[in-house]
Amino acid sequence: MADIGVIGLSTMGGNLALNIERNKFKVAVYNRTYSRTENFMKQNGDKNIVSSEKLEGFVNLLSKPRKIIIMVVAGKPVDSVIEQLLNYLEKGDLIMDCGNSFFEDTERRAIMLEEKGIKFMGVGVSGGEEGALNGPSIMPGGSPEAWNDVKHILELISAKADDGRPCVDYIGPRGAGHYVKSVHNAIEYADMQLIAEAYDILRKVLKLQPQKIAQIFEDWNKGELDSYLIEITSKIFKKIDDKTQKPLVDIVLDKAAQKGTGKWTSQNALNLGAPIPAINSAVVERVISSMKEKRVIASKKLFSGVDEEKAKYSGSPEELIESVRKALYASKINAYAQGMELLLIASEEYKYNLNLGSIASLWRSGCIIRAKFLNLITQAYEEDPKLTNLLLYPYFTNKLKDNLADWRKVIQIAVGLGIPVPAFSSSLAYYDSYRSEFLPANLIQAQRDFFGAHTFKRLDADLNENFHAHWEDK
Repeated sequence: MADIGVIGLSTMGGNLALNIERNKFKVAVYNRTYSRTENFMKQNGDKNIVSSEKLEGFVNLLSKPRKIIIMVVAGKPVDSVIEQLLNYLEKGDLIMDCGNSFFEDTERRAIMLEEKGIKFMGVGVSGGEEGALNGPSIMPGGSPEAWNDVKHILELISAKADDGRPCVDYIGPRGAGHYVKSVHNAIEYADMQLIAEAYDILRKVLKLQPQKIAQIFEDWNKGELDSYLIEITSKIFKKIDDKTQKPLVDIVLDKAAQKGTGKWTSQNALNLGAPIPAINSAVVERVISSMKEKRVIASKKLFSGVDEEKAKYSGSPEELIESVRKALYASKINAYAQGMELLLIASEEYKYNLNLGSIASLWRSGCIIRAKFLNLITQAYEEDPKLTNLLLYPYFTNKLKDNLADWRKVIQIAVGLGIPVPAFSSSLAYYDSYRSEFLPANLIQAQRDFFGAHTFKRLDADLNENFHAHWEDK
């Protein structure tokens, strides 16, 4: 009998099945379209993998209590697979949704299946097809009992950090795993947008070609910016298009797609009252990038108001490159700080009891946002589990202080030349707002009271007391 089953043999599902088998488990596989199952088995006939054309037959291949991974498109397809499985499962069996499901869907499914006696886990998996095959970062949510059923499997197939720790840990109940995966993806959005803005500044201000920018990113990856995204970015700039013999990045259409996790996170953060401007700006920029045809028209009708000769950068290229590096790192710190603060707020709202240090630890390898400085984030929460914001951890406080002048300088140069840097700018605005003892929100509240009698608090009175003023003398 098979130890575990995998439903869905797309690239992620197939690679996950191969990863599990490589770690000495017998795997059963099933795909709705049987031809895909046949092709998979032909390619992997020498492995300890079994299959069935029918779902019932697939379920019967599994040892009890059954453990089944679903790796299909999020939404209705997941509900459909679960509904079909319920015809064959028994109490105590376990279903794991390892796709990019919306956490509220996972919450609903967890409650429904618990009532039927079926264990359920919403499992975030990050790392793309390479991670699925060789070791992803895994974020499992569900009941502790369900976690104990599969802990030994997930720890073996997960990525391992430099200190040998598996990049998997129990996240929390119900939809906690998928919630954390969604925030991971949202941080990824911000990180990618920040990198893109750094690239845009280097090419537009210094007129650097991709090959030169590749070397810059390669150098950056040797220091505190060391990360998977910086590493692959340097490789992207080196790639030459076979057809045109030009850098391939220059041929790629400037429309960035999205699958929804970034948008979900932005929407949820607004519902929770959590400030994540760097992430929000990254989501918005993807939307704006998709409006290519409109942007082409607007580019011929809207003016920058920039005198390029007067605004032209005349300083040292090396100094600006270093300033951009510092600005990128400072913005990156803020983006991660926003994401972690969102997790803190969501943990309280949804009673997830999230361990932020553990979450940062399992992002250190295998996932898309894996980066050297996640070791520092892990350390920050291990030293102070009650840390309210990463910006207040001494290392990050001091690093931002050191980088602040360059951060402001880069944004000023970009704005002066009409180069959009929404993620850089919103990250700095978040930092400046967060460090401000006094914000102009007093005026906003006064306006609200003026037109809507919404009342206000007074600095010189009990904060439990509300006041209303007659703002116009009659």
